[in-house]
Amino acid sequence: MRTHIPRRQMLQRSLAAGLCLAGGGVPAVARSPNERLNVACIGVGGRGLVNLDGVQGENVVALCDVDENRAGKAFDRFPRAKKYHDFRRMLSEMDRQIDAVVVSTPDHTHATASALAMSMGKHCYCEKPLSHSVYESRFLAELAAKKKVATQLGIQRHCWENHRRVVELIRSGTIGPIRECFTWIGGNRGGGERPRETPPVPPHLKWDLWLGPAPERPYHPAYAPYGWRFWWDFGTGETGNLGCHHLDIAFEALALRDPIHVEAEGPPVHPETTPTWLQVRYRFPARGDLPPLTLTWSHGKPPTGIASEKELARWRSATLYVGSKGMLLADVMKWKLLPESQFPDLQPSEGPLPLASGFSREPASIRHYEEWIAACKGGSPTSCPFGYGGPLTELVLLGNVAYRAGEAFPWDGKNLKAIHCPKAEPLLRRSYRKGWTLPA
Repeated sequence: MRTHIPRRQMLQRSLAAGLCLAGGGVPAVARSPNERLNVACIGVGGRGLVNLDGVQGENVVALCDVDENRAGKAFDRFPRAKKYHDFRRMLSEMDRQIDAVVVSTPDHTHATASALAMSMGKHCYCEKPLSHSVYESRFLAELAAKKKVATQLGIQRHCWENHRRVVELIRSGTIGPIRECFTWIGGNRGGGERPRETPPVPPHLKWDLWLGPAPERPYHPAYAPYGWRFWWDFGTGETGNLGCHHLDIAFEALALRDPIHVEAEGPPVHPETTPTWLQVRYRFPARGDLPPLTLTWSHGKPPTGIASEKELARWRSATLYVGSKGMLLADVMKWKLLPESQFPDLQPSEGPLPLASGFSREPASIRHYEEWIAACKGGSPTSCPFGYGGPLTELVLLGNVAYRAGEAFPWDGKNLKAIHCPKAEPLLRRSYRKGWTLPA
């Protein structure tokens, strides 16, 4: 059995210099826990309304949305909050009145909204994935650390008890050193061609603001309010949509950071729409006393290797950890040790797990939104700060880069460089439309 190291310490070791948990750290000026934050929300329909519910106990001073119909419920619930369509104007006009910002826009505006808020010293919560491009994720993590603001990525499941228990099982060496890991999800959304019709923009939608930094194109309901996820200009496909959720446990438990090699396969690459299925293989080096690892992500297609066995494939979405002493099968709600007869005292139960002696167990989360609010007021760091969520998003989006480039490549994480793969370079970052930028 290897030496047991507390989870937080292992996490810190796994992150590159400058991208540590400072990105979710304590603000320079602490507030009383009883003093309410002045919160502004960018994007308040759909997922944004759920995030708004998470902070509704604070003082909601401003709401911003480009779609008045989608924002209607939020606007009605908070009649005293100032209403905006353009978050740039909101932050400029209300700079002194805003302490913290919640970003729940489509992927393509995550970075511009979050970066502007943090550059002004605002604490920031952002929906997953953290950004639309690999470069943006690195930029946001570095900016969060520089500004010392409290941040949280919207991976709500990270705070669930199931996540904590699976991490404990892996970190305590229950199934031994892990060299293979398989993650798969169902669904085959994506694909399609650009619409030829050009219907008028609905009067309730500010289309130019919805486009934000993305290239200009005519409005079509295929993009808004939801289909944007499966268009490269706006979304990151099923990988970006669900990858941060399903790769989160492995990323934390196995102390992952930068892969050293990435390869992907899927249907023929479409210049505009995301694939209906995708398989990505990441290779990681040894990490301290942890051995090299191959991680395979699959969506829209059955898992490969040992994960393709009939019993395992019945799980529509799951991660299989293959250790030297056994296997652990888990999704976001449940887990199982295999073969079951080998672990009679370590099967799912209501009480604490009887883990190996010497393992340091962390206290349970105070809940996802509450973590961020407490950190904004000077409390403990969050569990998913941008210093953690940024590298996780980089990993997820690198799968898209390898697929779209059509080539496998060694990855230089320190310098954000796909080695000997010039086709990947333009896919790591993007150009912004005039009037949209990241702060210098």
